[in-house]
Amino acid sequence: MPTQSCCPSRWRYHAVAILSLLAAPLTAESDPALSPFQSSVGELRLAVGLWNVTTTQYGEDGTVSGIASGTYRFDWIVPDRVLAGRSDIPDWKQSSGILLFVNERRQTIEMASVGADGHLWIMTGPAGGETRATPPTPLADGRKMQLRFTRSAVTPDRFESRVEISMDGGASWKQGNHQVFVRAQQGAQDSDPRLRFRSS
Repeated sequence: MPTQSCCPSRWRYHAVAILSLLAAPLTAESDPALSPFQSSVGELRLAVGLWNVTTTQYGEDGTVSGIASGTYRFDWIVPDRVLAGRSDIPDWKQSSGILLFVNERRQTIEMASVGADGHLWIMTGPAGGETRATPPTPLADGRKMQLRFTRSAVTPDRFESRVEISMDGGASWKQGNHQVFVRAQQGAQDSDPRLRFRSS
């Protein structure tokens, strides 16, 4: 990826906020009979809909730098293969477009997202796996930024995620944010026509 001209702190803040959604939830008790690819398809199925999200952002020194509420919503483009989505965090004036998809040939689950800065972020992980990451991305000051996440406390209607950030190409990591996703109540999506979605 080309070297970016924006400041690392702003870039870091935006990237961590929009990429955390990749902790798409599995069911509370995964079926051991499912293949890794089938498990990833299950993640996409469960992600369909509207989620209320609370994001706690951390600064480079590890202290809380901000807390905000927002939404993530998803609908199928290609059933069981590709989801379209958007994230909105009004308090931080952030909105992003998202594609979440599985690749059966490569046995991966991937996400592409782009916000107001026009930078395309891509996060990839093995099908059925727990970790996904961006490739190292050069910054204007010569450092290389990389993001990865870990999910926890997963149920069909709630889950948490932790996104970590590396500024040295993966040699060391610090927490970037913690998010709590809660599925919105039925009917809540009807008030927002920007992205309609189906329940199945």
